[in-house]
Amino acid sequence: MRVKLGRPDLARYSDRFDVPLAGPDAALSATWMGVATLLLDDGSSALLTDGYFSRPSLARVAAGKVSPSPARVDGCLARAKVSRLEAVIPVHTHIDHVLDSALVADRTGARLVGGESAANVGRGYGLPGDRIVVATPGEPIRLGAFDVTLVQSHHCPPDRFPGTIDEPLTPPVRASAYRCGEAWSTLVHHRPSDRRLLIQGSAGFVKGALAGRRAEAVYLSVGQLGLRPRSYILDYWAETVRAVGARRVILIHWDDFFRPLSKPLRALPYAGDDLDVSIGVLDELAASDGVALHMPTVWRRENPWA
Repeated sequence: MRVKLGRPDLARYSDRFDVPLAGPDAALSATWMGVATLLLDDGSSALLTDGYFSRPSLARVAAGKVSPSPARVDGCLARAKVSRLEAVIPVHTHIDHVLDSALVADRTGARLVGGESAANVGRGYGLPGDRIVVATPGEPIRLGAFDVTLVQSHHCPPDRFPGTIDEPLTPPVRASAYRCGEAWSTLVHHRPSDRRLLIQGSAGFVKGALAGRRAEAVYLSVGQLGLRPRSYILDYWAETVRAVGARRVILIHWDDFFRPLSKPLRALPYAGDDLDVSIGVLDELAASDGVALHMPTVWRRENPWA
């Protein structure tokens, strides 16, 4: 089979970057910072998924061992005006999600919340035990103004580095050391506003896992989704967006994560994904279900509940 060259042109989707802005009086805002890094902030309490800011180049990753870049992490936290967090929550433990999670937790006084694999990343970094929370799947965790429930999910196939991280992991290490670990559907309930959100950090699912759960909005990963059969995309939508009854969907994990956030974002190359295919099928599903389909604008405080 011939490999399709190039990458999707984001200019084709310029009208999709239209998630409502979060005004100064918004009860809750969501700020996307690439891949599946999402900041939820109500002005007094804040959560962050992943916190992946180092974004080493493909050449560097392929050449050998990698470790977090404190300069890039600190720069991104400053740009996002983040100094304190209740928790950092990796959606799974591949490098493009968890590489910086423990460092971000350390910088912000946050707890690192996830499965045993995420805990071993925290232990390898040297986070104290009382700052590491191993979730019980399906059980809510109270984190400041939020209740967070981690529901077991799957990584989108193929999972290039499957398995779990079974010992404390201390970088520098090869990217392959960041095995997938526990993959989560992350449900967030903001108690003061009663707003609910699903963050689907990988385009995988467990059939029936989200039955009976509710969320008004979904941040939906599409990484690798465009290489899956149409039937898979239909099932993915049904088991995530339709399962929770969402009325707005924001697509994430479409950006080239080997490119730093200091440069304009670009889509993953066709060799690793096909965003055009994903959006084509998801457009049909969204129109059929009466769901608004958007793409987030990096660094912008947005209000997906508006």
